[in-house]
Amino acid sequence: MESPTDPPRFPLDIDIGAGEAVYRQIYRRIRAAILDGQLLPGARLPSWNALAAELSVARGTVKAAYDWLAGEGYVVALGPAGTRVNPALPEASRDPAPDAGHAALAGDGPADEAAGFPAAWGSAARPFQMGVPALDVFPRKLWSRLAARQATRLAPAGMVYQDPAGLPELRAAIAGYLAIARGISCTANDVLVTSGFAGAINMITGTLLAAGDRAWIEDPGYGRAREALRLAGATIVPVPVDGEGIDVAAGVRRAADARLAYVTPSHQSPLGMPLSLPRRLALLDWAGRQKSWIVEDDYYSEFRFANRPMSALKSLDGEGRVIYVGTFSKVLLPSLRLGYIVAPAAEADRFRHFAAYLMPSPSQLVQAIVANFIAQGHFGRHIRRMRAIYAARRAALVAALQEAFGDKIAIDLQDGGMHLVVHLPRGMVDVEIARRAAAAGLGPVPLSPWSLEARCGPGLLLSFANILPEDAPQAARRLQRIIRAD
Repeated sequence: MESPTDPPRFPLDIDIGAGEAVYRQIYRRIRAAILDGQLLPGARLPSWNALAAELSVARGTVKAAYDWLAGEGYVVALGPAGTRVNPALPEASRDPAPDAGHAALAGDGPADEAAGFPAAWGSAARPFQMGVPALDVFPRKLWSRLAARQATRLAPAGMVYQDPAGLPELRAAIAGYLAIARGISCTANDVLVTSGFAGAINMITGTLLAAGDRAWIEDPGYGRAREALRLAGATIVPVPVDGEGIDVAAGVRRAADARLAYVTPSHQSPLGMPLSLPRRLALLDWAGRQKSWIVEDDYYSEFRFANRPMSALKSLDGEGRVIYVGTFSKVLLPSLRLGYIVAPAAEADRFRHFAAYLMPSPSQLVQAIVANFIAQGHFGRHIRRMRAIYAARRAALVAALQEAFGDKIAIDLQDGGMHLVVHLPRGMVDVEIARRAAAAGLGPVPLSPWSLEARCGPGLLLSFANILPEDAPQAARRLQRIIRAD
């Protein structure tokens, strides 16, 4: 019988030319060997140098895989005794971790689960952390007054079960806002209020998708949407993106019969380019011919700095194939967990039926506060103010990064959003850099886990929303010291 202290004997069939990063392949093979019982608790793994030489890869690549395994508790580093399978693991009933190919969940919470270094839920925003608006300038006093006013007006009629589609006043306010800001012609009857993005995508998949349906997803693309579609039973079809957004022709070649396409046309997630008009028209044409659905996630649409925000894809939808998704997480507060969808008029009853039985709208008090915030004009003023603040913070961070790094990094400047895409030199392991940054109290997100097949190279996503202009140089220098150590 093999001793737990012997080097492991299991196949590490690494494919250097595959679309999946090598460190992720190493991580998955070792994790599978542990979960399958091929590597027993206490078993010693090869050293970084030995395994790197055996696989003909960089030492840092193996280290990144080992660090990922250690961060999830599969292995422990014991100094001179080497890296070993965690002796505390039982030999049976070990639950597998989420598959790396479906774990790119960065950008909508405090944890980058793809990279394996979670931050505590409810913790303060860290420099560069994605998905968190500028909390220091949120109008707390105004919000508190509106909240107090709504609480004192609570009548018996507001204490019973409410319309599962959402508060009528909020749905009407959203419809009015979208008509002006996004060019969408809809009524309050077409709008359904949801529990954030998660509630919206769950309602869409529950209403429109059946197990086995094929779904386009941008590659690289938003991991939470990809995982939601997978959990709904869809077959994921990664479709490449380029400078014009999702390549519709490539999607048609790969899966012309797809039931649904999830897209981020105003600000591609994560790279930031808008979907060009020819591609928008091609996407709508495909959906119309195939009787398929397009899910338009319009996150970040409010924040463009040089040009007027583009109208929503749904504003071009003449056949009712687009389901529009928006949330208040990026423009107000993530803790609201408040979002909405605009359903095609012909399908609105199906969505309301789903909401009534499986996903009623969230707190009516919160909805009433937001409805008043919009109706009294505060929402429009807040967005205009935030647009100016973000433009200043973005410019300050770009200047600070250029000062700290010179030409050693490439900053991809798109006109809009709340984050920068920073491309790192080839050979760097962005997941390892982001992990070390997290340990140092920073919050960058690695770019590579956002891809399934695409090769976007190592990079970091850096939010500027919560970095004051005067703090940008220090934040850039802190990041520079971490990257320099790679």
